[in-house]
Amino acid sequence: MPVKKEMGLAIVGCGTIGRIRAIIARDYPGVKWMGLCDINRELGEKLKEDAGADFFTTDLDELLNRPEVNAVIVATDENNHAAPILGAAERGHALFIEKPIATDARESLSILKAIESSGVDAVMGYTQRFRRRFLAVKERLITGQIGDVHSVVTRAFMNRMVPIATVRRTQNRRHLTPMVVSGTHSLDMSMWLMEGKTPVSIYARSTDRVMSQWGTKDSTFGIFEMDDGTIFSMNISWGLPEVWPGSVYGLEIGIVGTEGVIDIEDTHRDLVLATNVQQGGGYVPDGYNPPARHVDFLTSYPPGDLHMDQLWGPMREETVSWYQRICMEQPTPHATAQDGHRNLVLTMAMDLSARRGKEVSLPVDLEELMEEDV
Repeated sequence: MPVKKEMGLAIVGCGTIGRIRAIIARDYPGVKWMGLCDINRELGEKLKEDAGADFFTTDLDELLNRPEVNAVIVATDENNHAAPILGAAERGHALFIEKPIATDARESLSILKAIESSGVDAVMGYTQRFRRRFLAVKERLITGQIGDVHSVVTRAFMNRMVPIATVRRTQNRRHLTPMVVSGTHSLDMSMWLMEGKTPVSIYARSTDRVMSQWGTKDSTFGIFEMDDGTIFSMNISWGLPEVWPGSVYGLEIGIVGTEGVIDIEDTHRDLVLATNVQQGGGYVPDGYNPPARHVDFLTSYPPGDLHMDQLWGPMREETVSWYQRICMEQPTPHATAQDGHRNLVLTMAMDLSARRGKEVSLPVDLEELMEEDV
């Protein structure tokens, strides 16, 4: 199939995820020009060389104003998404946004409105949607294999390297909670699988006996009620010890319908490595030295796994699918910007309920999410 539209790709943020998507872009035939931007010149210049990019700058506007650009990947830190998203939308560029849109619910809504007003195609980075097992489950739900879903249970386990890596990058940690940063992935998956159901209330509780020293929580457990009476339990703990074998994510989802059930075991315990050789973590920030890990659940690193200097797995599928979406105008299962804003509000509503210790009705006033003390 011939390319319908050649891509002039701008990648803002040259860290781990920006690097992955840039290297994949290097090999995609529809990407005819690639430019990079990062405040860290050394990091950006190294990626420019490795990915064979055409241009690098530390000036965001300089990159977005390049005549070649028609699509933008926003891969900056969580607190710094607004400027590149708004800049790309104003210029009419298609967008791929690493979650969240913003860490302030009011700012997220404002940005979403700007995206909608611009008419640009904007999707969010929820990589789990591109895994074969979840696509298979989605198809069975669409075709009614278990009838009408009425109960969903979701549990996510992570070791504490991810929250430490996340909060070390900023002092603005107020909303860098287990749900907002990581639970959003399993919440998005569950909401995608329950597509068409709208939450009307949430009751949640949190604990911080371990991660309080890092300015965040250990765990958040909650239960949503949906508009049709469906109940949805959403639980995450990212305070597990650093030696926990999961590189990043271990997930379990149970979906019960009127005609059947789907039980998803995604903890990666079916592929275990035990070795005298020390194993690294999924995300280990500079200056942080975790204890030695000698057991690992292979395939538990969400982006995928390396072989022959290439990343294989869901992030490759997700990235190539987006390039096809732009260049070939193919439909894809990406989360939309609207999904991303909804996910942020729901995760923050869980945190709000946990702070208050009581049920919160939905939809919730965004001012309430932002004004109360943590």
